[in-house]
Amino acid sequence: MESSLMTQVVLPAALFTIMLGVGLSLSIADFRQVFKRPGMTVLGITMQLLLLPVLGFIVVSLLELPPALAVGLMILTFAPGGATSNMITYLARGDTALSVSMTAIVSMIAPFTLPFLTLLSLQYWMGETEFSGFPVLTTMIKLVVMTIIPVVIGVFLHHRFPAFCLRLQTGVKTLSMIFLLMVVVGIVKANWNQLPELIGVLGPAVFLLISLAFGLGYGIAKQLGVQSQQALTLGIEVGVQNAGTALLVTGAVLQNAEMSASALAYGVLMNVPAFVLIFYRNLRARTVTA
Repeated sequence: MESSLMTQVVLPAALFTIMLGVGLSLSIADFRQVFKRPGMTVLGITMQLLLLPVLGFIVVSLLELPPALAVGLMILTFAPGGATSNMITYLARGDTALSVSMTAIVSMIAPFTLPFLTLLSLQYWMGETEFSGFPVLTTMIKLVVMTIIPVVIGVFLHHRFPAFCLRLQTGVKTLSMIFLLMVVVGIVKANWNQLPELIGVLGPAVFLLISLAFGLGYGIAKQLGVQSQQALTLGIEVGVQNAGTALLVTGAVLQNAEMSASALAYGVLMNVPAFVLIFYRNLRARTVTA
């Protein structure tokens, strides 16, 4: 009962409020700025929707992850970025407006790609199991309701009531963090006995995936002539995904605690390289200005 409450009620509420927060921080002008740079926008979307899943497949195959953990990590690579990538971009002195806009754009595409890619992953790693009848359409509808609708509501509110939205953002972020913390505690409790083993197996995969995603995202952008600040932002958008979206699929739809552990481990462990990046960028900025 407690597990069902977490995955069916608390987790969707957490994801909805997170994406509402993304929308509240966006203005129509932010979208205009992004579409004034169509090449960069297409590059970012392509790397996030195509490059990242390819890297995920390479990592889980190379490290030979167990099937359920492999599917969980792959589902994460199909997810869009989230408020975390926006925060990391801000703290690392990236282009925050570009980050938030990219998150919103990919969040509106992912609900239509993630369910099909999840089905392919289940068929590839799990074979003919109880997951063979994965509800693609139902998942698509849930993702639209939990990601696209709150972003649209947030952008509309920002456009009509900008001053009110500035005050509202803090409360929305706090509420989403409370919901998400409740979900994390629930998943940790469900996997408590296997947690040390799961972290030991997933740790190398998560760190390798993040390193490859950020490194290639940044490197490809730089090679194509993107400025350093924007290249950094694209690297973060490719390397940092919304674990809440992945948990919605693994927990609320598939109801598989082991798959959810992959998203949970990622959500925790990705803070380590993120902290290193933020520390380096701010240290470098102080050195330059000194």
